[in-house]
Parts: sequence; structure tokens; C-alpha cells
Amino acid sequence: MKIEARYTDGTYLSQNPDWDRQDSGWKASKILEMLRSHQLEPTSICEVGCGAGDILVHLRREMPRTSMSGFDISPQLARIWERHEESGVGVQFNLGNFHEVNQQMWDVVLMCDVFEHVRDPFTFLELTREHGRYFIFHVPLDLSVLSLLRGTPLINVRKKVGHLHFYTKDLALATLTDSGYQILRWQYTNASSFAASRSWSAKLAHLVRYVGYGLDKDFGVRLLGGETLLVLARSASAPS
Repeated sequence: MKIEARYTDGTYLSQNPDWDRQDSGWKASKILEMLRSHQLEPTSICEVGCGAGDILVHLRREMPRTSMSGFDISPQLARIWERHEESGVGVQFNLGNFHEVNQQMWDVVLMCDVFEHVRDPFTFLELTREHGRYFIFHVPLDLSVLSLLRGTPLINVRKKVGHLHFYTKDLALATLTDSGYQILRWQYTNASSFAASRSWSAKLAHLVRYVGYGLDKDFGVRLLGGETLLVLARSASAPS
């Protein structure tokens, strides 16, 4: 069985029945901040691997004049997409491989928690580069000294949510650069602060990380993990 089958045969849905929808509003707010900090006012936005589509729905409410479309390969998402469409939010959803289904150039292409899932991230990123002017990536930073010492967190995230590749900040940025992207800006998202409201264990982990991050953010993230990366990029071969 191919690795990708988990997203089409219902396996991913059975292991993640909420499809990680609880993070969508927070991720959308970070994307908006990135766009506004660079005075980008796109007329079109698409999301590759959009999942339930909630990020686009949140963005659409803030950007009502921007055309938005989502692409995903999971047929189980159809019911969720139908509810979005019935609400009249104005986002179009497309089932299928983005590189085969998409037929236009987008002002901004979003890829939130995606390329760590695919068999060959370099080819995937190179193909995606041909479909947009600007790109925003959200990348979980699973690799840290703590995750390596504990061992089980990496295996658990591989089994439950299907991460095939694990990144630090530097490895994620190098992967994008090697795939032909010019990094315009990157930033940590303070993901541990967002997650701290979920449970007492998350609050305790956040407290430890808060101290470590305060001493040296890069070192603290490499040591303790708990962060994600937001990256604004464009094709390195695009005209300035």
C-alpha cells in the first residue's frame, strides 16, 4: 500500500476526526500578519493540501474581495466542503492532485503543514513553485534534542498525522532554498503559547519553554521544540 493512501482511504480521518481544525483560526491570523507586514494585497489565494478548508474560510472573512480556492486529495473532506459552500463563504474547493488539477497562476500559494507529509518534498515543492508568485509555508519543527532523547514523540507524530520528514528551522529553510525558493522572511509563530491553553501538561511545557526561549530563542527551540515556522517566499528564478 502506498503511503499516500492514508489520505484517500479514510485512515487519516479515523485517526484525526477533527482534521486539526482547531488550529485554523490561529494559523489564518499569522498568515494575515505576514501578508500585511509586506504590504501584500493578493487578488487570488490558493491552499495546497487545504484539509477542511477552515484557514481559507477565516482568510476570506478578512479579505472578501480575494478569490480563494483549496486543493486536497482526500475525498472524505467533501461533506465539510459542502457545508462551507452552503454557508456562502465564497471559497472554491477542488478534489485532486494540485499539480494536475490547477490551471491558473495564483498571487499567493499557501502550504500549511504539507510538505513534511509527501514522499518527495523536493519534487513537490519544485512543481508547486510554478503555480504562484508568492508562497507562505507553515512548517512544524518536530526535530529537537528533547524529541530525539524521548524518541516516542517522533514515532507518534509519524503514525498519527503522517509526518514522513522532520525539520528544524535551518533544515526547513534549506529544503525550500534547495527547491528553488527565495526566502523573503521567516518567523517563529509562538506555537507553544497557543497550545498552552489546552491542558495542564501543555501549560507546564510552555512554562519550561518560555524560560528556555527567553535565554536564546534559536537554542531553546533546538533544545526543547514546541515551535512552528512561518515562511514567506517567492521563486528564486522570478524577476525582481
